[in-house]
Amino acid sequence: MIHILLADDHALIRNSLSRMLATQDDFEVVAIATNGQEALEMVSEHSPDIVLMDLHMPVVDGVTAIETVTRDHPDVAVIALSAFEEPTQVTAALAAGAQGYLIKDVEPEVLFAGIRAALTGGVPLSPRVAAQLIRSKMSPSLTDSLSDRERHVLRMIVEGRTNAQIGTELGVSRATVTSVCGRIFKRLEVSDRTQAAVWAMRNLPNEP
Repeated sequence: MIHILLADDHALIRNSLSRMLATQDDFEVVAIATNGQEALEMVSEHSPDIVLMDLHMPVVDGVTAIETVTRDHPDVAVIALSAFEEPTQVTAALAAGAQGYLIKDVEPEVLFAGIRAALTGGVPLSPRVAAQLIRSKMSPSLTDSLSDRERHVLRMIVEGRTNAQIGTELGVSRATVTSVCGRIFKRLEVSDRTQAAVWAMRNLPNEP
């Protein structure tokens, strides 16, 4: 069972999300917070597996709450859930430690898949968010240094694929994928999949 904490200051959104999540047999909403401070207190009290965090909340804003949760509760995954898709807000949320960023009008199936992906190391992003970031500033020197396989792996990381799933698609072992990821992290001077995904979304050309 995946235990979920909802944090949103709009009652209509909270109620809608709660009903939506209740349709999944493996989801359980264990707490609902109406502001950032409540969210922090409820994470400590209920120890959820994942937090769906609105970015614009009273008392403590969402980005600050994300940073605090990921620092104090590293085993809890946080997905930023927002009505806005500006690259600056997306990068701020991801830099604070969010595992992913979904827009509130996302299709239910995308939300469900994003929650499950976040718990296995994926980086769930709404398609529009990914497109916005891909169109942001480029870094040609690093981009050109990546091999075709490394670019392919990076795109699959952005899609939230696990190493096992990437290996299956490429026809290689999980160990080989892990080795490729290690080379990518070293080349990009990042330390994990989330940072690599953020770099890819900001710098990797949107090419086949």
